[in-house]
Amino acid sequence: MDQVRPLADEVAAAVSAAMEQALPAELASADPLVRPSDHADFQANVALSMAKRLGRNPRELAGTLRDHLVEHAPFIGSVEVSGPGFLNIDLTDAALLDRLAVRLTAPRLGVPASQADETAVVDYSGPNVAKEMHVGHLRSTLIGDALVRVLGFLGARVVRQNHIGDWGTQFGMLIQYILEHPEASWRSKDEDVIRVGTGGAVSALDELYRTARAAFDADPAFKERAQRRVVALQGGDAETVAIWKEIVAESETAFQQIYERLGVLLTPEDTAGESFYNPWLNDVVEELTEKGILEDSEGAKVVFFDDIRGPEDRPVPMLVRKSDGGFGYAATDLATIRRSIREYGGTRLVYVVDARQSQHFDMLFRTARRAGWLTDSIEAVHAANGTINGPDGRPFKTRAGGTVRLADLLDDALAAARQVVAEKDPGLDQDELAEIARIASVGAVKYAELSTSRTRDYSFDPARMVSFNGQTGVYLQYTHTRIASILRRAEDGEGPGAAFHPELALEPAEHALGLALDGFGRALTEVASTLEPHQLAGYLYGLAKAFTTFYESCPVLKGVAPEVRANRLALCELTRATLAQGLDLLGIAAPDRM
Repeated sequence: MDQVRPLADEVAAAVSAAMEQALPAELASADPLVRPSDHADFQANVALSMAKRLGRNPRELAGTLRDHLVEHAPFIGSVEVSGPGFLNIDLTDAALLDRLAVRLTAPRLGVPASQADETAVVDYSGPNVAKEMHVGHLRSTLIGDALVRVLGFLGARVVRQNHIGDWGTQFGMLIQYILEHPEASWRSKDEDVIRVGTGGAVSALDELYRTARAAFDADPAFKERAQRRVVALQGGDAETVAIWKEIVAESETAFQQIYERLGVLLTPEDTAGESFYNPWLNDVVEELTEKGILEDSEGAKVVFFDDIRGPEDRPVPMLVRKSDGGFGYAATDLATIRRSIREYGGTRLVYVVDARQSQHFDMLFRTARRAGWLTDSIEAVHAANGTINGPDGRPFKTRAGGTVRLADLLDDALAAARQVVAEKDPGLDQDELAEIARIASVGAVKYAELSTSRTRDYSFDPARMVSFNGQTGVYLQYTHTRIASILRRAEDGEGPGAAFHPELALEPAEHALGLALDGFGRALTEVASTLEPHQLAGYLYGLAKAFTTFYESCPVLKGVAPEVRANRLALCELTRATLAQGLDLLGIAAPDRM
């Protein structure tokens, strides 16, 4: 058996079957309202909602449902009616252990490929050429990467898209400034690449861009020259295009260094910048015009929406083509939607972008539906994310008030992790310390991001993130190393290996851990449904806590019967495998030693 249905789904199905026997046909298909409970393995609250509609006593109806469950669901050990009509449902230990035994040997831990019919096109990260990646790029990059991993694990065909900003007026400004100030740039003797300033190339380009912007705003003559340079770039002028290509190449190299440091799946092959879509923008405008979607507004081509209005109740348009013939970024985004559907066959388009772009994506998707590109069988979602604040809860800025470089933020996390790891294990040599600190710091940053709902803001606090205690990535990694250590000691010692024994009666902590293990697939399904990786991050923390409680109360290697030892080792192995797989889906390493 390669795919295993979660026991929570089995319980829900059993309650639904009982409802079919006890309720009128028009009500029997209602949600059975089965949820995990602190009072039992699961609780079903359907009797309360149905009794009110039927004018019946809820405890009486709950009793009827209970009798059917006891008779027809052998995997359920007990059902009690509590309170005003709740059903408290406990599973048998044997049913739980049988299910875990299958998960231990099944590919992918028995998780069904629930997304096998989907082609998901996920657009994330999206930095700008000639600018350094900053703290604002972290959320989109990590959330998007986790979604790509989870959807792919669940069987979807996933297309990664990194839509970088590499076209437009800003490049006319920058290239013109570089040409007029050769002292600020040079070409390496060994390779034909622009080098600017005394720092890294992209860092210097970022500084030059700000200088060029100031000149553009203050000097009308420079502004005119820069605008002509934009025309030269768009027209394919050889000198201008050559410099532009070098700037793009430098930037892509810098982006890739950050992605590799973070362990993000994006590669240069996933990049399709604004320039890539430039040849198709006129086609987009022509198609939308023919379909009567675009309207003229003072020489520009725009889309109006009856319910999107601004000050003085004036309609707010989406600009597609400017009055001077240039294109707004909505044109490029429309071209990406069309390509995602026509070239990739996308059935689910996911844009992991800052929440401040919500109106833009609303307009974009509605226009694509008017055009007939988005149909009822294709879903387009703006997976909006909030912002990152500093430890004080205020917007994350440098002391000078500027944007924090992403590389600096990662350096801060690395320094904090190195200090904590060194204090915990002073005997580590420098190479081991460096590697463990690297793994811990990246895991800490990722877990802090992914354990927060993507729509909420959160505070970036390296000191808290790298703690071995509490809800942190380091705690989960350390839990994995503890289990790996137990399993190594078991291999080195005497006694049976890991194997589940369904005939055993479980201790409460064993049963609770088993229930947590059976919930892995449901957590992934929630991520796929809500596009919220924090559902998985929270599940893994709950699993690690359940294991800690189990290990503190249930001896594994000594002082127990052989079959109990084997069963507990199997719980350890399945927990280790589930933690490792879950962390990998968040893009976090699961080390065996730490």
